[in-house]
Order: sequence, then C-alpha cells, then structure tokens
Amino acid sequence: MRLFRRRDRNDAGPLAGTPFARTAVLYQAGRYAETEAEARSVAAGPFRRRDEVYRQVAMGIAALAVTAQGRHADALAMYDEVFQAAVRDYGSDHRHTLKIRSDRADTLGAVGRDVESEAEFAAVVQLADRATGPDMPFRAAVARAGQAAALDQLGRHPQAEALARQVLATHHEPDLTRLGLRLTLAYTLSGQDRHTEALAEVQRADVLCRNLSQGDSRPATGAVDKAAAMVLFGLGRTAEARPRAVAAYDARLALFGPDHYGTCSAKALLDRIDGA
Repeated sequence: MRLFRRRDRNDAGPLAGTPFARTAVLYQAGRYAETEAEARSVAAGPFRRRDEVYRQVAMGIAALAVTAQGRHADALAMYDEVFQAAVRDYGSDHRHTLKIRSDRADTLGAVGRDVESEAEFAAVVQLADRATGPDMPFRAAVARAGQAAALDQLGRHPQAEALARQVLATHHEPDLTRLGLRLTLAYTLSGQDRHTEALAEVQRADVLCRNLSQGDSRPATGAVDKAAAMVLFGLGRTAEARPRAVAAYDARLALFGPDHYGTCSAKALLDRIDGA
C-alpha cells in the first residue's frame, strides 16, 4: 500500500544556503502549515533569471506540505502546474522534472487514481533508466518503489512483490525508500494470504524504522503499526491487531490530521477490525 511520502535525499541538507533552507527545517519538524506558507513566500520571488529554478523547487516543497496536511486534490493541482513548467524549462528527463513527476504520481494514488499513478511511476522509471547522472539510480529506485505500491493497491500482488524484491536487492541504503519497500512487500504478501512471511517483513521494517533519525522517520509515522495490524488481523490475531491499529490511527491523526490519506486508511483498517 501507499504508506507515506518518501522524502527525497535532496530535500534537506543540500538546501542549506538556498532561499528555502528554512522550509526543510520546518518540514522535518512536522510543521507543515508553516512549511507551506514559507515555501509559497519564497516562490513569489523575485528571482534573477538564472535562479528561476528556485520558484519551481519552492512550489514543489509547498505541494509536499499541502499533501502532509491531507489536501491531496490541492497538491495534485500544484504538481500539475509545476510539472508542466519543469518539462518546458528543463525537459522530460531532467532530474528536477523526474522528482516532480514522481511526487505527482504518488499524489495520484492518494486521491484514488491508482491506474494513472502506476503508469506515471513506470514512465519515470523508463526515463531515469535511460538518463545519465549520479542521481538517476536513486530516482529510478524511488519510482520503482512507488510503482510497487501502486500495483499492490490495484491488487496485482505478484507483480508488486516481484518489483519490491527487485529494488530491495539493489537499493541498500537504510532510508524511507527501503522502509516503504519492506512495508509494501508485507502488504502484498498479506494480499496473497502469506501472512507469516508478511509478518517477518513487518519486523524487518520495524528495525529499520527505529534506526532512522526522528526527522527522517517522521513521514512514516504510524506506518509500521498499521502494517503490523493488517498482518496480525490476517493471521486471526485480532486481540493483538487492534492496539496496533489504534496506535497507527492516533499517531497519524496527531501529525497529519483527519483528511490525510494515511489517517483515513488507518481508520478504515481500525473500523474493519472492530467490525469483524
């Protein structure tokens, strides 16, 4: 399942010294409304012609913050605009364009347009695989992780499993992308009624999440608890599943609010458990 926004490794430290360095600090602290306001202020400019890219980057950060507040339709409209500008200014295979397109694909999934989401992630994979540059392997790995999550949402579990395992075999960095892959694998194994294997993946994801810094793990808040609840419920261990579902819902509600995709999906799982 789509679990959380994967934070690009270029969204934090490398922003130091740029006009929007403060937005990274605010975003990592979970202060999303302030992040949005700061990013929109930066995007308003003015910029010198050579620094015009800052406007698009700032709007991309604002869209991330809007997403984190659960305003997914608003975020999608923002990504549509920024993506068109990036293609116009940098071309379809530029790393900045691919970053925006990948984030847009993720947001398509958050509004339930999973077929389009999967297709967009697949397009990013193809472009990143053909392009050159030190960021492209990472960009391709992020897009494949998103594609695997979209395939899982579409019920195409064997394909999602195969893709998640493929990326896990090559992307070894202990980051949000690898965490998301572990949890997607747990969901797609559970979708194939392989709940014991899925539980082992949740346990691996739990260890990985605990080893991430607080700032890095914040977008994944509640994700491990939710996956654990889903798998335990699949195993018939309802008494263990419910507290994990409650923990996932409460954590996501506190950080992201009631309208966020992750909060809604956690609530749906809790309702399913209570109705069993």
